[in-house]
Amino acid sequence: MKKTISSMAAMAISLALSAQIQMTVNAKKPGAEIQPEMYGVFFEDINFGADGGVYAELIKNRSFEFEHPFVGWTPFGDVVVKNDDACFDKNPNYVRVTGKGLRTFSGLENNGFKGIGIKKDAEYHLSFHARVEKGKTIKLKLEIINSHNDPISVKHIEVTGDDWQKHTTVLTANSTDAHSKFRLMVENWGYIDMDHISLFPGDTWKGRENGLRKDLVQALYDLNPGVFRFPGGCIVEGNTLESRYQWKNSVGPVENRPLNINRWNYTFKHKFFPDYYQSYGMGFYEYFLLSEDLGAEPLPVLSCGLACQYESKELVSLEDLEPYIQDALDLIEFANGATTTKWGKVRADMGHPESFNLKFLAIGNEQWGEVYVERLQRFIDVLSKKHPEIVLIGSSGPQPDGKDFDYLWPEMKKLDVALVDEHYYRSPEWFLENAGRYDSYDRKGPKVFAGEYAAHPKNRDNNFEGALAEAAFMTGLERNADMVQMATYAPLFAHVEAWQWCPDMIWFDNLKCVRTPNYYVQQMYGTNAGTHVLSLQAEGFDLKGQDGIYASSVIDKNKSEIIIKVANTNTETKDLSLTIEGLKKGLNSNKAEITMIQSNDLSVVNTLDNPLNIIPQNFTESISGSTLNLKLTKNSFYVIKFSY
Repeated sequence: MKKTISSMAAMAISLALSAQIQMTVNAKKPGAEIQPEMYGVFFEDINFGADGGVYAELIKNRSFEFEHPFVGWTPFGDVVVKNDDACFDKNPNYVRVTGKGLRTFSGLENNGFKGIGIKKDAEYHLSFHARVEKGKTIKLKLEIINSHNDPISVKHIEVTGDDWQKHTTVLTANSTDAHSKFRLMVENWGYIDMDHISLFPGDTWKGRENGLRKDLVQALYDLNPGVFRFPGGCIVEGNTLESRYQWKNSVGPVENRPLNINRWNYTFKHKFFPDYYQSYGMGFYEYFLLSEDLGAEPLPVLSCGLACQYESKELVSLEDLEPYIQDALDLIEFANGATTTKWGKVRADMGHPESFNLKFLAIGNEQWGEVYVERLQRFIDVLSKKHPEIVLIGSSGPQPDGKDFDYLWPEMKKLDVALVDEHYYRSPEWFLENAGRYDSYDRKGPKVFAGEYAAHPKNRDNNFEGALAEAAFMTGLERNADMVQMATYAPLFAHVEAWQWCPDMIWFDNLKCVRTPNYYVQQMYGTNAGTHVLSLQAEGFDLKGQDGIYASSVIDKNKSEIIIKVANTNTETKDLSLTIEGLKKGLNSNKAEITMIQSNDLSVVNTLDNPLNIIPQNFTESISGSTLNLKLTKNSFYVIKFSY
């Protein structure tokens, strides 16, 4: 009987050991270097991400340049749009408001972007350009009106002078409202011409004029991004070449940057926003400045002379491509050139005499086919000779596989681009199945930039199912850091009342924002990127999804940390035994620092009202010698850090 009990006990121990996942990190010989740009963010003005979003301007159509110039405005009384003897040559429209001294008044109301978000006791900086009849004084009443049509800030000012002049004042609100309006009225006889009527919160990011929305930029900063890709995306291409993003229109005095229609205003017929334009108030100067603020490398994307190939066959002939190539050369000069150069002086005059140290440049967004390769070749021929210091990025098309993808990769190798931009929007299952995607890529060719990716659950929610799949997939990016050198989730921002595409990393309304589970996964990678890949082995596991486990490990030589990332995609807890080997002096702490995000419900999301439904949790666990024993909760992602 004793022998039987002993045999059963031995069997139980054997089963327990076999059920335990035993991983070993070898820190003796660090592997591939992880680029500082490895994890970053991609920005595109979709879902009202710029105007109405991170760009803090509160007035819609501030220069009356929309196709229908009163979109965003409600005129009352005697108000007309004019363009003779204009204040700005690239934005010639302005309004003439004529007061008749009657009780009905004349003026304008602006609804902002799904309302104007106003906070109690906050200051709002109003500016406008104006002129009046010679010798006249026009009395203006300026108001912020809440969603109940009650004034929450009122100011009276007088305007004189028959030449265009800029006027400024400050409005302070006495209450909070997410759907306010701005109203101005002429209170006496006479007319006033007005242009570029602008309202900004005083508390912008870094307190800048023409600034950015503070809470949204803070969310980006907290990601610790290494690269910032802008301005798109499909708006780089445009539905027509005329409506493509032209960076030169987005720099210089903000009042004189010409309006451009946003290609996303009519692309989704079920999410049609005919009032969606690009003011270019957040232009290339602001993008470069934001990159600098975030500590991220700027990565602009330029048109290659092809309109969006999904919607148009319009293209620039090879013989007429020179202006597009010159735009690229001029952009490099704008970013890096001396202040004595034409475009370097433009940068300096805008307030940044120092170089932005541009290193990367992408030519084309999601183009494909021979027409793209031919045009990219022309760019490379010129740029590689004149600016060999710039890393050039080509495209593998809009899909992660298939005919166009298979054609483009060999062509990118022939062109000898440094990086190939891959995009994938796929199901969570695809991400789980492709954690080993880059294991077999040719190391002799270009490297990979995962420029746009996101897991799309069936309902397209930003739920934990998608976030966990992305976390698991990204262990494969990290293990293959010699091949994959940059990765950016997409899209970045979405207004809850004006979105067209989902999922998105950060959602917001006019007053607050919410960080999604996907955001937190990106943050866990971005703040724990490491400097070199480490070998990670597991007994009986390939760590690429076998038994639902995904893992990678890195060392951060700057912080003296070993970092392991583990995703458990099972619906049951797994026991992990994790041992660190190869350190000369061993670990310098008997505890491991752990960040974990987990949910029993894969459909859980964060909302504006409940932004903390699922967030990372931080805790420590004791180490026995150089081994950590840890229970990996079901549906979980862990970042485990050892100090040495």
